[in-house]
Amino acid sequence: MSQPHPQLVRSASLGGAILLGLGSIIGTGAFVSVGFGVELAGSWIIWALLIAAAVATFNGLSSAQLAAIHPVSGGTYEYGYQFLNRQLGFTAGWLFVLAKSASAATAALAVGVALQTWLAGPTWLVQVFAGLTLLLFTLLVLGGLRRSNRANAILVALAVGALIVFVAVSSQTPMPLADISHEPSWQNLLAAAGLLFVAYTGYGRIATMGEEVQNPRHVIPRAILATVVVVTLLYAAIGWGILHYVPLTTSSDFVLSNLMPEGVWRQLVAIGAVVAMCGVILNLILGVSRVVLAMARRSDLPPKWAQLNEQRTSAPAAIWVTFAVMLLIVLVGDLKIAWSFSAFTVLVYYSITNLAALRVKAEDRFVPRWISLLGLISCLSLAAFIELQIMFVGLILIGVGLLWHAYRASQRMD
Repeated sequence: MSQPHPQLVRSASLGGAILLGLGSIIGTGAFVSVGFGVELAGSWIIWALLIAAAVATFNGLSSAQLAAIHPVSGGTYEYGYQFLNRQLGFTAGWLFVLAKSASAATAALAVGVALQTWLAGPTWLVQVFAGLTLLLFTLLVLGGLRRSNRANAILVALAVGALIVFVAVSSQTPMPLADISHEPSWQNLLAAAGLLFVAYTGYGRIATMGEEVQNPRHVIPRAILATVVVVTLLYAAIGWGILHYVPLTTSSDFVLSNLMPEGVWRQLVAIGAVVAMCGVILNLILGVSRVVLAMARRSDLPPKWAQLNEQRTSAPAAIWVTFAVMLLIVLVGDLKIAWSFSAFTVLVYYSITNLAALRVKAEDRFVPRWISLLGLISCLSLAAFIELQIMFVGLILIGVGLLWHAYRASQRMD
């Protein structure tokens, strides 16, 4: 009879769990994806933000329901196995690793763009700086959750401060929204909402790290809901601030920092953007490595990747695998392509989350079934508006993952 795997230490409190969620959101969401949203939705950006917020709320409640009754590392990967079937469970884990690695790569590339611009260096420095940033935060995560949480608290505080500066300055210098290159349409509105949805999904880090949260049935639902509410209010303020400016529609710059007037305020927001991206990278390395850990424990990935350090505060092999996947996307990726790919795979991932939540028994349920049903429908609907090329690549990678899963299953049977 096989021995149970050693468990990670429960060290994250309610405040720490909320900071994990915020740190995973406030970065690429506020400083990059909002620009892609403006590019698509134009003056309808606020509506796109609100649609994305509503979808995130449905999914957040489904995640909270599942995490409260099944608090283990792995998130929807584990929920799929527990409430659905092996194939959907594996698909969820596979999609999470791909989606959040793409999100982390987006953040790292954004840091690379900022540093390369400030130094006025050659364009190849973008990938170099991005890779070094990933390496730095990988080494930090190897130190365990307590150390990562302390760093995360500082990064979140600085990022929120930069966003408050942006909103405050924008309110003092109102300008009409003008020079939009196209008239908004409902198709572009929903496509923008699909891209912006990713900017809300940091609460998934809380669920994927359920094994390390204190009193998970109490803490996880409250942390997820608090994260969604705080971020919705913050993004609404950012959207209001953007409507005071002629939008900058380029995918290679930090949108908020470029909307700022020249001078000290612009520099502060630009620095805040880089800090926020670093917070995203830190939290995504944590979250993705925990899913890799869970998949290795089930032998869906090589079992040696499930080994913990002596203090049981870190999973070194899973963390280094996570770094390698993110670095690969950085080396071959582009900001908008990486973000769009993340959007499609995340929407499919949360479709599986809602399917699992619909299977929770009535006696264990505190979230109504209709919320999970709306979450499922909204995720699948928004996924349909992602670019066809991105959808095609995503579906191919899902197929590759399922072939690997079938191969691993046949190896275990031999």
